Amino acid sequence: MTSTRVSRWGFVNAYLVQEDDGITVVDTGIPGTASRIVAAAQRLGLSIVRIVLTHAHFDHVGSVDALVGELRDVEVAITARDARLLNGDKQPEPGEPQVAVKGRLPKLKTEVTGRIAVGDRVGSLEVVAAPGHTPGHIALLDTRDRTLYCGDAYATLGGVDTSAKPSFPFPLPALATWHRPTALASAKALRALDPTRLAPGHGKPLESPGEAMDRAIAKAS
Repeated sequence: MTSTRVSRWGFVNAYLVQEDDGITVVDTGIPGTASRIVAAAQRLGLSIVRIVLTHAHFDHVGSVDALVGELRDVEVAITARDARLLNGDKQPEPGEPQVAVKGRLPKLKTEVTGRIAVGDRVGSLEVVAAPGHTPGHIALLDTRDRTLYCGDAYATLGGVDTSAKPSFPFPLPALATWHRPTALASAKALRALDPTRLAPGHGKPLESPGEAMDRAIAKAS
């Protein structure tokens, strides 16, 4: 695995993905995680060159401002759709389910300098559509080893589950999901990628996750 997981209480994850030019940070966790991310990069002996956000919820963008404050010259990227959420615009777009976006959506001080779209490549990471939890939610597939950084499309705390239906003991991702049918469709699409490893926003990465993803989809269907 070409990444390092940084976790707060084993509950909320950020990932440091090693590339030829340095580190891509996938999500930044809750506030207070920045120093841990920087320390992990220092242990690896590599510089952080970019931050990619799977979606706009506070537990994934919560340390962006602090991290950028420490690093100064670093690109921050998110989809254009979820960038609107970070700017306080929660209105549905034409053609979307006309449902209110849920969850805590902070307004960052940091200017998001990059926009990423489905099909883009960020270093070795391919941007994959995974809407549902938020309208612009994405996943990132490492083309080297097929690790799937899935944000909140799946979680592995207390078992593998999608964010399409609340499941105990960890119902929080589903409770913050914008449109559950779309989230379920995204979970199925991510399963079809047949990842070798599932790296979620919440819980430990899972090797050979296919059967567990199938069970999670069946539970939510």
